[in-house]
Amino acid sequence: MAVAVLSALALVPATEAQAASLDWEPCEGSALNGLECATLTVPMDYRSPSGAHLSIALSRHQATDPKRRRGVLFTNPGGPGGAGLQLPIDYADQPIGQVYDIIGMDPRGVGRSTRLACLISSWRPDLPSRPSDTDLPVFTAVARDSEEQCQRGGGQLRQHITTMNTARDLDRARAALGERKINYLGVSYGTWLGAVYGEMFPQRLDRSVLDSALDPLKTWHEQDDDILTTIEANFTRWATWAANRNATFKLGTTPREVRASVDKVAEAVKAKPVAGFRDISLFDENVGVSTRYRPLWKEFGETMRQALDEIAGAEPDTASRGRIDRVVSAQRDDIKATRNGVFQTVTCEWDWPSNVEGYYADMRKARDHFPYGNTVSYMAPTNCTFRSFTPEPLPKIGRARYPLGLVLQSDGDTNTPYVNGEVMAETLGSALVSVAGEGTHGQYANVPDPITGFPAANPCVDDAVNTYLLDGVLPASRLTCQSTNPPPNVPFDAPAVAHRTTGAGA
Repeated sequence: MAVAVLSALALVPATEAQAASLDWEPCEGSALNGLECATLTVPMDYRSPSGAHLSIALSRHQATDPKRRRGVLFTNPGGPGGAGLQLPIDYADQPIGQVYDIIGMDPRGVGRSTRLACLISSWRPDLPSRPSDTDLPVFTAVARDSEEQCQRGGGQLRQHITTMNTARDLDRARAALGERKINYLGVSYGTWLGAVYGEMFPQRLDRSVLDSALDPLKTWHEQDDDILTTIEANFTRWATWAANRNATFKLGTTPREVRASVDKVAEAVKAKPVAGFRDISLFDENVGVSTRYRPLWKEFGETMRQALDEIAGAEPDTASRGRIDRVVSAQRDDIKATRNGVFQTVTCEWDWPSNVEGYYADMRKARDHFPYGNTVSYMAPTNCTFRSFTPEPLPKIGRARYPLGLVLQSDGDTNTPYVNGEVMAETLGSALVSVAGEGTHGQYANVPDPITGFPAANPCVDDAVNTYLLDGVLPASRLTCQSTNPPPNVPFDAPAVAHRTTGAGA
């Protein structure tokens, strides 16, 4: 399937609205083996349907039990800016693959759909995780340059890359499929898209699952405060766990002492590489990742012990960091994949503060209080601080006027913190499935990475989703599932050693 690119100089006008029709054929590319693909034509601007048009790439995995088929299930991976053609493969082996035609889509601006051609500046300095006050204006300069370049490349199309237009595209696809209603499964930002679709087209939405939800009542930037709270909470949980195992890690017998040990390593890394950490920004990133994902807790504790030994004169040893480095690399790849111009456009739908001094104050606070996990970056200006277009006003999300759905949320997810899901479920009136002791982003139909060994599937979550999507039966208004990705089994200290942390969580 050819990739369409639309820039400021490549608008193809359409003299009249084209009737929607879908011609399905086997998808091109080994990553989409087993799926059918089609292209849907939609208006660039729904207020001018006879103007320029865009191509929207769709994929389909047909229900394997046609006699039990109950319609279509649209999916979205989040981002914003995530490509979604492959998603039906991720869900096809679940029981829902028997009864639903699972539909994937590259949203407008992404992948095999008409792309948003934001320019990427060659000037992109490394931004430190602990900037000095004199470094702060560099963050502003990078953000301003990013907005100018994206607007220059995106041209007329950019203002039409919106959540609401993507929702309208979904509804055009519904009509082209000949379906009266759709079912929906969205992850991360895809939960916001699903809530917006339900608000705009309530009569056309049946069952919906929102996995790792945004807060529908806060701006994008306001939710960054919740992210910082979760990053620090994950660290505190790990520090408590390590303190209860001081005989193993020798980092301290209280969370405060463990934090002091990590701070000592950080100070050493500022001066020279330690334990394979070449600089403080890499170190801060590793701390955030390692304390978020429970299966990495033992490796991280060992790494901190080795770093302290190295500071004291021992030979360097980074052998235990293999899984941590892989997860860090994977997270960077995920971020890079969505920083395609669509992310820098759709996140500007929300209002952002324009006073850079306010950002600087928040950055200083994050730097001085808890810089681990690159918290400073969440408080920094973004391109949206200097937004160069006026977005379509966002709809106000209220109680669902369609069948009540399901929200999934974990308590250690730093992409979409737990409180976000609570608010989404309460606002819509949906049932909430909470996953305790879990840092993974995305709770349904997980498959372990072949190298790291996680995230493992969670039968409690999968059963709740499958029962709802197949039979229409929701769990109780609140259901708690335990994580299937716990910390490694490292023994507690003996009571005489652990008396100072009695009652601390495991």
